[in-house]
Amino acid sequence: MAFWRTAEGAVLVLVKVQLKSRRPGVQGRVPATEGERLRIGVTEAAEDGRANRAACATLAHALDVPVSTVAVQAGATSREKTLRVSGDPERLTPRLEAL
Repeated sequence: MAFWRTAEGAVLVLVKVQLKSRRPGVQGRVPATEGERLRIGVTEAAEDGRANRAACATLAHALDVPVSTVAVQAGATSREKTLRVSGDPERLTPRLEAL
């Protein structure tokens, strides 16, 4: 199962966030109980939503979309999150496949 699925006017991306990472950015795919997730490393700690904002910004940069189009849909207090990327799924899917 892919680490993303399409939704109405968006793509939902399953991620696992590595906090205080020495190597920030998209770090590939990792297995999870419900399939696989995209691992995203961030240098921030989980304080005041900083890690969530950093994860959204990292995914936005990797997909070449504005940061404002990426938001946490589920798992705001967990390392495993669902990020919603607003936009045309047909345009976003090839970019996700390339990650």
